[in-house]
Amino acid sequence: MSITPSKKPLVVTTGEPAGIGMDIVLQLAVQGKLQALEHPVIVLADETVLKQRAQAIYGEQIFEQYPNLWQRIDSEQDISEQLATHESDNAAPRFYMIDVPCAAQVTAGQLNVQNAQMVINQLKLAHQLAISGSAAAIVTGPLQKSVLIDAGITLADGSMFTGHTEFFMQQSGCDKVVMMLANAAMKVALVTTHLPLSQVAAAITTENLQKTIQILMADLKQKFGLSQPKVLVCGLNPHAGEDGHLGTEEIDIINPVLREFQQQGMDLSLAMPADTLFTPRHLQQCDAVLAMYHDQGLPVLKSHGFGDTVNLTLGLPYIRTSVDHGTALDLAGHPVKPEANQNGQVDDIKQVANSHSLWQALTMASDMANATVPDLR
Repeated sequence: MSITPSKKPLVVTTGEPAGIGMDIVLQLAVQGKLQALEHPVIVLADETVLKQRAQAIYGEQIFEQYPNLWQRIDSEQDISEQLATHESDNAAPRFYMIDVPCAAQVTAGQLNVQNAQMVINQLKLAHQLAISGSAAAIVTGPLQKSVLIDAGITLADGSMFTGHTEFFMQQSGCDKVVMMLANAAMKVALVTTHLPLSQVAAAITTENLQKTIQILMADLKQKFGLSQPKVLVCGLNPHAGEDGHLGTEEIDIINPVLREFQQQGMDLSLAMPADTLFTPRHLQQCDAVLAMYHDQGLPVLKSHGFGDTVNLTLGLPYIRTSVDHGTALDLAGHPVKPEANQNGQVDDIKQVANSHSLWQALTMASDMANATVPDLR
């Protein structure tokens, strides 16, 4: 008879191998935080590179202090049974790894286009584990989009690779997902994601806005436990169009859609000027903000907690969270030394912030998998 683990695992992609993804996973493991999660953690990384990075950051003693730092899992075998077998051993760690090999040598801080496929292989494997029900959630580390684009990596539909959000959307067969970032100050969802500003207005269509609102309101209820979520909506134009004098998208598209959902009983504002909406008085009265484009909402949100912000993809058939920072190539592979010079101390602070961001993404994924409401406020 097969045995099953007490909890399905969280799958962590380490992303760009030359970046900080492996470093912050190692930091959480050394701090004992991965072991404290309610779910086992499976890390996707190149095993050889991960060990080299561990030695570079923590020295040879890490292998003595943590002899079972990474228990390997075979992705070709039943994940559930392997985890259950390890859980029956009290000495076994609560974090594991699946080896995803790089094609070329990895030097911390130096990008190599030859390793672009390894990054995509991580994402494909994470998707397979989540969509099959073998994993409770995906937590993604930072990748370098320019490397994937230079390598000719494309999305499932043949278009240019634009990010995790679009990748998982197409792999899952969804025609629409919603990117939302959340921290203690606010939750901000986006109607459009990684588009040049010149293309944003054309992408604000009735259908796109309707689908975005439907996904946002459904997941605020299902994944955040809000029975009647209240959402404030940004206009596209300055002053929300100033009655059509500064643009007509609010009159022609945005407000008609919002009125339609208001009539269905949803608690949504009409289009508001973004510079008015993002003030404490209004933010205290809502559960989330819907912004029309990337740089309308995210700079404000990140100014209220860059290291504490989690990226979520709403509308997927599984949970996906992510860190809110990049690959931090300048920090990758460097030991954290509190006694370093002034520049080094700044880097240490950045390293701690990046590690905390991953921790926030992991705990939120765990909370959602347990059907509990993340305590962000």
